[in-house]
Amino acid sequence: MKKAAIESFFAILQAANPTPETELEYSTPFELLAAVLLSAQATDVGVNKATRKLFPVANTPQAILNLGVEGLESYIKTIGLYRSKAKHLIEACRMLVEQHGGEVPRTRAELEALPGVGRKTANVVLNVAFGEATMAVDTHIFRVGNRTGLAPGKTPLEVEMKLEKRVPAAYRLHAHHWLILHGRYVCVARKPLCYQCAVAPCCDYKPKTPAP
Repeated sequence: MKKAAIESFFAILQAANPTPETELEYSTPFELLAAVLLSAQATDVGVNKATRKLFPVANTPQAILNLGVEGLESYIKTIGLYRSKAKHLIEACRMLVEQHGGEVPRTRAELEALPGVGRKTANVVLNVAFGEATMAVDTHIFRVGNRTGLAPGKTPLEVEMKLEKRVPAAYRLHAHHWLILHGRYVCVARKPLCYQCAVAPCCDYKPKTPAP
């Protein structure tokens, strides 16, 4: 995708949704961190159903620790991989309490040091909670980056690095949300909805899907 097309691509997405937001429900940086950690290989809808019951009972690192692994599991057992996620979240909460005074750290290195927190999760927290222009490359962004020609790469990190270079500065803060939503609802995995895609004219994908 050429530079002029990239500018148009994001201008169109911005016009349609000026202030995109995560679909995960949260009210504090810690709630966001916990929700993103739980969302790996799970849907935001499924995570929200669980956290609507969990957060009113325990929404701080110490409160989660007080639940213990089994207590936490009882709230999140509807989420895939809930046993390993419960262990990771308990250990992350222990580190937050012991090393960070119960607060969510604001650096990538400190976030990635927490159990269950990888680069993508750290990028979401830095972007959504702290307003940094990071690119959290999930399966949707990886697909959109490659399919459209916006940021082709063989790994999520390669796509992330390309996006950081190619996304115009004016759009960088919200870019990952626009791309996630676009991949989730329009540029879907099996058959992209090209016939109703506002950014189709900017896209390098050749076998555009015709209207059914």
